[in-house]
Amino acid sequence: MVTVPGGGGEMGILPNHAPVLSTLKPGELRVKIGNEVLEFAIGGGFIDIHSNRVIILADSAERAEEIDFARAEAARMRAEEMLKNPPPNKEDLLNLEAAFRRSQVRLRVAQHRRTTRRQQEP
Repeated sequence: MVTVPGGGGEMGILPNHAPVLSTLKPGELRVKIGNEVLEFAIGGGFIDIHSNRVIILADSAERAEEIDFARAEAARMRAEEMLKNPPPNKEDLLNLEAAFRRSQVRLRVAQHRRTTRRQQEP
């Protein structure tokens, strides 16, 4: 099963899914193969589902276990602080807002991974 943050909301994809071409929002991508679950923070992109294949073209992707929580939190705080005095240039503002959203996604994915690991420990 694959779960993605689709442009219209979260999508779950199982075998024999109907063909779909959609945008992806920044968020969590989960891939379940047997008992293993792979989690990624993605920065948006596209998904193409056809012939029992899922093709994801992500703007950026980072495995949950590779996210440095302290670094992600520092990036969020920097972006949040910069948003208090937004740049006058619209393009710079859009880039700053995108950086803030990416940092929030990375933190959410890393926190979910931490919580899941703690629950699985004996």
